[in-house]
Amino acid sequence: MEIVFMPTPAIGHLVSHVEFAKRLLDQDDRFSVTVLVINPVFAPEIRTYAESLAASDGRLRFIDLSQIQFALPSLPQTPKLLDKLRYIESHKLHVKQSLINQVLLDSVSFAGLVVDTFTTPMIDVANELGLPSYLLNTSSAASLAFMLHLVSRHDQAAVAQDFQAPDTESVIPGYMNPVPIKVLNSLLFDKNWYNYFLNLVRRFKETKAMITNSFAELECHAVKSLLELENNIRFYMVGPLLDLHGRSSSLCDKAQRNEVMKWLDNQPPSTVVFLCFGSLVPMDEAQAREIAQGLERCGHRFLWSVRIQMPMNDESEKPNNGTNLKEILPQGFSERTKGRGLVCSWAPQIEVLAHKSIGGFVSHCGWNSILESLWYGVPILTWPMYAEQQRNAFQMVKDLGLAVEMRLDYKLGESDLVMADEIEKAIKCLMGADSSASEVRIKVKKMSQVSKEAVMDSNGSSFTSFARLIEFMIDNAYNKP
Repeated sequence: MEIVFMPTPAIGHLVSHVEFAKRLLDQDDRFSVTVLVINPVFAPEIRTYAESLAASDGRLRFIDLSQIQFALPSLPQTPKLLDKLRYIESHKLHVKQSLINQVLLDSVSFAGLVVDTFTTPMIDVANELGLPSYLLNTSSAASLAFMLHLVSRHDQAAVAQDFQAPDTESVIPGYMNPVPIKVLNSLLFDKNWYNYFLNLVRRFKETKAMITNSFAELECHAVKSLLELENNIRFYMVGPLLDLHGRSSSLCDKAQRNEVMKWLDNQPPSTVVFLCFGSLVPMDEAQAREIAQGLERCGHRFLWSVRIQMPMNDESEKPNNGTNLKEILPQGFSERTKGRGLVCSWAPQIEVLAHKSIGGFVSHCGWNSILESLWYGVPILTWPMYAEQQRNAFQMVKDLGLAVEMRLDYKLGESDLVMADEIEKAIKCLMGADSSASEVRIKVKKMSQVSKEAVMDSNGSSFTSFARLIEFMIDNAYNKP
């Protein structure tokens, strides 16, 4: 029985799809998996990751859609998010051709096409071919509830509703506490983006079921909200879906990976604060200098994975190789922090978080990073950057008490610099004996165990949910006449 995955071309999305596929194959050997891959110029790391996986796991078949000969629209030299999403949508003919010629031709039974938030236009292809489709929500259950709420809120309004002033709060399904408007993505206030996004989310209900990379014990309130919002839709919580073997570390230079891990091996347990802001966030030079000063003053050991924002050119989307870091960081910084800190351009995040020396994580609060930190029992200091990360930070701090707050409403490119003294104070709180941080640390350790139990055989909540989903997929599969 064939199942096809259509992830958004971004590492965070692709990793979730791949880990879902591997979990499916581990749990039921009746399935065969194909992953359709868009390899755009704005995400060159996609090809590297897909090639690494194809070589390491023969159970997964990857089809590069760029090899199918259909004209695609040209992208601006510096594409905005809407340009990227319309570029993804333009691959419908590629997806249809691939399904007809490379999947359905050899398959007797077809379980479904699995899309995510930004590839929902491909549901049109599944509908044309009479195939079932499923949504894999690669973020939180609370985020899914929020997205569905946006559509209901828009459709029920007599006139178009705008969110209120930035200093107000709204009661939003999925979140236990009123959500400050300032932690909502600024794009929600952009009419063109908002309308396009609503149309993406509206397609969710056309799928057979919605699947979320989370687990019931972490987001019980959000699960309740989802059932109240849409009681006629099937929801399955199957997370955490994590790349525990570090395949995404193929993006990290081997020599640098070895240097990082060797350095960590020489540090005492739970003494190192790890700073990493995801694969898409290059750091502004002025902000990098403030971080460096904060790290120098705080006195704690640190591992800092930093990409410096370089002038736009053909290589601008690739990780910075770190050769110019010494020119950017404060003079003498490396010498003064030698032995206590290590700065690198890329780090194998999953391996780092698993290391015994790590005691805290300054994170952009991407959902994958949150799940990884919880799995390994590492408390987060929140520094969200873009997308839904501000809401993730709010949920972790205010609703769940599983993170320490530095910023909840920071927005990359919009907010003022976070100054060195604030960074110093926040890291000291995270890594020190502060009572609130100690309470967070205890709760995170407990949730670490719960997250592992969720995916355990037979009794785990996510394992059980996955088993129900598999049977549902089999019952609703397309079978050739």
